[in-house]
Amino acid sequence: MADDGARRGSGLVARKPHIGLLVAMAAVNSVAINIYMPSMSRLAEVFDTTYAKVQLTLSLYLLSTALAQIVVGPLSDRYGRRPVALWGFAIFTAGSILSLFAPTIEVMIVARVLQGAGGCTGMALSRAIVRDIYDRDRAASMIGYVTMGMSVAPMVAPVIGGVLQEVADWWASFVVLTGFGVAVFVACLVGLHETNPNVGRAVSAGDLARQWGQLARSGIFWAYVSTATFASAVYFGFLGGAPYVVSVLMDVSPAMYGLWFLTVSGGYLVGNFLSGRYTARFGVYAFITAGNVLQAVSVAAMALAFFAGSMHPAALFVPMVMIAVANGLTLPSAIAGAVSVRPDLAGAASGLAGTCQMGVGAGASALAGALLVVLWTGSPWAMVAVMAAASVLGLVSGFLVRTGQ
Repeated sequence: MADDGARRGSGLVARKPHIGLLVAMAAVNSVAINIYMPSMSRLAEVFDTTYAKVQLTLSLYLLSTALAQIVVGPLSDRYGRRPVALWGFAIFTAGSILSLFAPTIEVMIVARVLQGAGGCTGMALSRAIVRDIYDRDRAASMIGYVTMGMSVAPMVAPVIGGVLQEVADWWASFVVLTGFGVAVFVACLVGLHETNPNVGRAVSAGDLARQWGQLARSGIFWAYVSTATFASAVYFGFLGGAPYVVSVLMDVSPAMYGLWFLTVSGGYLVGNFLSGRYTARFGVYAFITAGNVLQAVSVAAMALAFFAGSMHPAALFVPMVMIAVANGLTLPSAIAGAVSVRPDLAGAASGLAGTCQMGVGAGASALAGALLVVLWTGSPWAMVAVMAAASVLGLVSGFLVRTGQ
């Protein structure tokens, strides 16, 4: 990769952003998703509406996050990571402020859409920035560290949100989000120097269309994206079915469910640590293969436990911890591979990969939840089926990565 050497030798690399800044940028989206969840039932009371309508503040946030990444990536390739990040966090902060003063649930939904569109810049651009600075294997290692730090957010954000709901009210979470948005904006203003080596070059609309076409026609790019997407879909399938399985079928309290869920976040933390520590030594394909195999074996172990008649939370969460470890092994390498196919389009590649992850993941979550209610009522098999299908597709995608190299 000739441009890797040029990148490392350029003046841009001398001003690497601090890893803590990249973690904070990437964490904004996760914090905004999770911190207000303990207040969702309260929002239904405050705005005198149904819980289903309040749920739109989450589902449309996720949709906004998925769609905005398609635009954020190419914009950062053309105009630079720094200005797009600053605009993104400004929009996120504006959405957070609007949430605080929303007079109706409809305005709150619009505010959440703004938050999602702005907050996704941190998730997409942190990965592109890492690829600007490092070659593919080292980028996978650094993405592992960034994701490891980011994975703390969904562990602590609901706890913080619950405490804020108890001591204040729903609005306190949005005060925190406003402050977080301002803090990350200022940190980017001070500490995020431009890393895109192609910024400022004259690129016509025709050039961009041709570059996008080359990326879209790349089989190896789609193999990496599919690997990341289906690994994420296994986790999202779990999210779609676990609340029903745990609360209804296993009769576990919400507090106990939260404690079990912490083990899953811990597994993801371990997997990302291993990626950060060893990917540069062993390479991305070794980690993709290890993660895909561990994931498939863990889903099979979960199925066997349910087939044997076990309805204890351990039958769900012990295999799920290993699936989370597998995600931590697979995702950094698959994402690093995707953004390395065309390093000059790292932002576009990162945004498109993120869109596929969020879009297919949301579909897997909805499918698992719907099948549990409609088709396999009274059993966990709908969730297991969605997770198993995604894990098999992940194995196939990983094989295509190998054949495409």
